[in-house]
Amino acid sequence: MSVTTEYLRSASEVIGAATSLRDAAALWRARDPAMRVVLVDAMDMRDETPALRLGARKVYLASTNGHCWVVTDQAADATALILTQD
Repeated sequence: MSVTTEYLRSASEVIGAATSLRDAAALWRARDPAMRVVLVDAMDMRDETPALRLGARKVYLASTNGHCWVVTDQAADATALILTQD
């Protein structure tokens, strides 16, 4: 599945409205079990550009080959969402 503008819009609604970052991850995993959702400390992502900014929360797109992870700005390549909160 490719990450589309509509996909990101839906993700922003769910992730932005959740009561906690953990809840946001759980809600999105339930909605799209095929998409990996990872919680990371915001400091670890300080040099990366988020795909979405939702107040104190940020969403980054990532892809993985099963071993190595890379942050990407190419939505079509994304196989994971990385969530952080300041």
